[in-house]
Amino acid sequence: MPADPPECRIRSPIMTDRERRFVTAQRIGRLATADRDAVPHIVPVCFALSGNALYITIDEKPKRQPAGRLKRLRNMAENPVVALIFDRYDEDWTRLGWVMLHGRAEILANGTEHDAAQALLRSRYPQLAPMHIADQVVIATRITRSISWGDLSVTSTTA
Repeated sequence: MPADPPECRIRSPIMTDRERRFVTAQRIGRLATADRDAVPHIVPVCFALSGNALYITIDEKPKRQPAGRLKRLRNMAENPVVALIFDRYDEDWTRLGWVMLHGRAEILANGTEHDAAQALLRSRYPQLAPMHIADQVVIATRITRSISWGDLSVTSTTA
């Protein structure tokens, strides 16, 4: 079997420093979940990265369902395997790049890790400051693998 091309790297379980910087520089990611029948569901999310965990909170933006009935949470209860993609598009295709993270999601309803994740998310997104998120669940993705491709440089246009 031929090796992956040099621009496509698969690492397990820890991200490289370049991948970590690229992910951290992004303001949103896209979270992919699937139900027990493997029907996919993808939503954009705000996030915070700490070690090999990526945190997402449920915020107060209007949603079609109450927070406890969100499709992403129902899917995670049935199938905790998730993926997240962080990408950069540029008209100059030499600047294209992405990092995909695979992991297992855990729903944190309270506790020390929940509270620390909420504080981390608030520090990253000032828009969360006026929201009452302390009682909302946090999705903790335990990263098990990273895949990346393309230009992962971080410039003022990605930060």
